[in-house]
Order: sequence, then structure tokens, then C-alpha cells
Amino acid sequence: MKNQYNKTITACFVAYIVQAIVNNFVPLLFLTFQRTYEIPLAQITMLVTFNFGVQLLVDLLAVGFVDKIGYKKAMIGAHVLSAAGLLLLTILPEILPSAFAGILISFMVYAVGGGLLEVIVSPVVEACPSDNKEKAMSMLHSFYCWGHVGVVLLSTLFFFVFGIENWKIMAVLWAFVPLANTFIFAKVPVPSLIEEGEQGLSLKELFGMKMFWILLIMMVCAGASEQAVSQWASTFAEKGLGISKVAGDLAGPMAFAVFMGTSRAFYGKYGDRMKLDRFMIISSLLCIASYLGISLAPIPILSLISCAICGLSVGIMWPGTFSKAAKALPRGGTAMFALLALGGDLGCSGGPTLVGTVSSLAGENLKLGIFAAGIFPVLLLLGIGMCNNVKKERKGLAWNF
Repeated sequence: MKNQYNKTITACFVAYIVQAIVNNFVPLLFLTFQRTYEIPLAQITMLVTFNFGVQLLVDLLAVGFVDKIGYKKAMIGAHVLSAAGLLLLTILPEILPSAFAGILISFMVYAVGGGLLEVIVSPVVEACPSDNKEKAMSMLHSFYCWGHVGVVLLSTLFFFVFGIENWKIMAVLWAFVPLANTFIFAKVPVPSLIEEGEQGLSLKELFGMKMFWILLIMMVCAGASEQAVSQWASTFAEKGLGISKVAGDLAGPMAFAVFMGTSRAFYGKYGDRMKLDRFMIISSLLCIASYLGISLAPIPILSLISCAICGLSVGIMWPGTFSKAAKALPRGGTAMFALLALGGDLGCSGGPTLVGTVSSLAGENLKLGIFAAGIFPVLLLLGIGMCNNVKKERKGLAWNF
């Protein structure tokens, strides 16, 4: 039974690489778009907000249509849209009267694909039979990190060798990844999240559950804990070490992504030897320590090292919370995973926003902004305890970690 789903799980791993391509390739071209198409920086900045907004909308809408069309059709559609968006990016800005409109339409197409992947890939892996679902979930999410690193490194290498003016060739090459995975998903079995004859929880039922709200807040905190540092890591590297933008990106965000992927791959490999809660608690404490190191360390290089440690510590938070939700609410279904993805996305936006807001109010003091965002791993740690408390209340036991 498990063997027939091995290819499905592998295809899901590739799907997370596709999501990494969607989220991380085009931002490398922002300055090129500005220069080539003479697009104002304000409009370029709007692309990030637009991409995020579309993915949030997809998270919400997925609750209503994914179960109706089925996971297989949704998965194939997500890959087709991801590939189409990348291909349209090489065509529409050249043929439409407004280059920005062409880029915006392309963004919308692949943002829908990326948003769908975020909602449906994790539940498919959760539904596949495996010896340890927490290990599989952590390994799945490590592939997003490796995809992120691969996209930036390979694209940068291509631009260095062939010139960034040939970016359209690279866009077409990246489009082949979702296209190839489309054909794989057309052939492999895609299991249903809910057992035959059962019905998933409705939104009303989910909203009436204390456990769901705790898990949703944990997802917000997981996304915020990750991105509050990741989004500012390059700035730390540039200002603290006095290095170039390219070197700063490699020393900051790349190191963060590598360490985060390592953490997820580690649990994906050895997760059967330790309890998920224990690993998440240790990771949360390490995350709090890394936030303190970033904000209070007197030497810039120590702050940068703390950024890398933060990547290591946040790795388990997102997939771990997904796994806890699937185990605690087995009938949660698509609605639960879509809302958790929405919560995570809100955290990914809210974390960096809090850092930026506090930093501005404190006279551009970035360290103080990071210190303020340390509330997120603290809340996530409390959430783990509260989840255990809810479970123990059902059994009439006292609260503890």
C-alpha cells in the first residue's frame, strides 16, 4: 500500500520546489524590470504585495472548491498555472501596451498556482500512508528551502555566465519544472484526505474548537518567527559586515535558508527517534535565544551567526504545527489546512511588518525591531503547552509540557 504512494510523495517534494521557484525567481529580476521597462520602483514594490494578496485569496477560496474538484485536478491545475505564469512573463510585457500590466497578469497567474500548492501539497503528503507522518511532513518542507537555495544560486550563476539580459531563457527553463511535474501527477495516485464515507469538519465546527484556534495562532507565529528575521538577514549582513548586496544575500538569506532546510531534513531523517513536541519546544527556546543574540549582541558577526541559528530553530515550526493539527483534528480536511496556510501567510507578512514598524519608531533601530518580534516564538512555545493542556483536559489530567 505504501509503495504505490512513494512516487506521489516524491512528486509532492518537487511541488514544493515549484513553489520555491514561484516565490523566489522573479524577485531577482525586479531591478531588471525597472531598468528594461522603465517601471517606477513603487510599482515594482507593489508586485510583492499583489503576489501575497493573491495567495491569501486562494487560501480562502480553496476551502470552497478543492474538495469539489478533487486534489488531483487541483494539483495538476496548480502546476499548469505556475508554468503558464513563468512563460507569460516572457511574452506579455513585450506585446501589451503596458509592460507593467503584462508582468502583473503573469504574477497573478503563477501566484494562483503557488497559493494552491501551499494549500494542497501538505494534506496530500499527510494522507499518504507512511511509517511516520511527522518525518514526511518535515522532509517535505525542507524541499522548499532547498528549492529556494537552488533557484537563487542557479539563477545567479546563469546571469553571471550569460548575462541578466537573457533572463527570459532562465524563466523558460524554470517553467519546465512544474510542466514535468504535471505529467507525473497525472499518473500517480492522489489519496483523499478524509476516509471514504466520512465528512470533513465544516468551518462552523472548526471555529467552535479551542484546539483549532490555538493551532491557528501557532501557525501565525511560525510564519512570523521565520520571516521576521529572514526578510532582514541581508540588511544585517550588508551593514554589519560592510559587504555587497550579492554577498549580503548569500551570507544572510541563503545561510538562513540552508540552516532551515537542514533542520527540516534532520527531523525528516531522525524524527522517529524523538517526540515532535520535544523537538518543537527545544527549537522554540533556541529561536528565542537567537532573537536575543541578534538584537543584543555587541559584535555584528555574532548577530549574523544568530540569524543563521534562527534559521535552524524555525525549521520545524511550520511543518510541525501542520503535523500537530492533522493529528489533533483528523477530520479537519481541506478547510483546516487552507486556514492554517492562511494563518502562516499572515504571519509571514506580519512578522517583517512589526520589525519594520518598531524599527522606524525607534529611529531606524533594526535590532529593537527584531527584539520586539521575539514575542512570536514565545507565543508559539506557549501554544505547544496549551495544545497539550487541551488534550489533557479531555483525559482529566493537569497541564504541563
